[in-house]
Amino acid sequence: MYKLAWRGFGALLLALTLAGCGTPQPSFHNTDITGSDCCKDFRLTDHHGRTRTLEDFRGKAVVIFFGYTQCPDVCPTTMAELKAAMQELGPDAQRVQVLFVTLDPERDTRELLANYVPAFDPSFLGLYGDLDTTAKTAKEFRVFYQKKPGPTPSSYTLDHTAGSYVFDPQGRVRLFVRYGGDGGANLVADLRTLLRQG
Repeated sequence: MYKLAWRGFGALLLALTLAGCGTPQPSFHNTDITGSDCCKDFRLTDHHGRTRTLEDFRGKAVVIFFGYTQCPDVCPTTMAELKAAMQELGPDAQRVQVLFVTLDPERDTRELLANYVPAFDPSFLGLYGDLDTTAKTAKEFRVFYQKKPGPTPSSYTLDHTAGSYVFDPQGRVRLFVRYGGDGGANLVADLRTLLRQG
């Protein structure tokens, strides 16, 4: 009986020891989606005309936001918050890439993206694809979007998912940042955590 008790205690001690040897997981302010089966990659064109995939930004943390240039509120607010976050990061901002993916390729031409996106920060990149590629990319990232008719056929708005995805420097999706949070302070803290991890 005592031998069984000691064996049980030994097994418990071994389990606790092994648990203590594990790498501590970081604590994030935003929604941790590490290991998610979405957001694997994209193949889009940037506002310079260059084809881009997630692999192009390996070594940097990446923030991806889906929107459109004629968005009246959510998109410019989010982009302004991302600009403020980059300013707050200081020199570390050079290790972060912000990507704006348009959900409105019918109106958001390369030239329009080239004027709109870098106006927030010169390092930000606007990405676009044709209608099919846009739909495929949005599905991969689980982004909802739908046209809402306006007074004329070309004056529609888009209802769309209002949030950003954050990838670590290894190209793994790690976080979902909801719109309307703290104005970017939590994002800055989370980006610093990811950059410290390498």
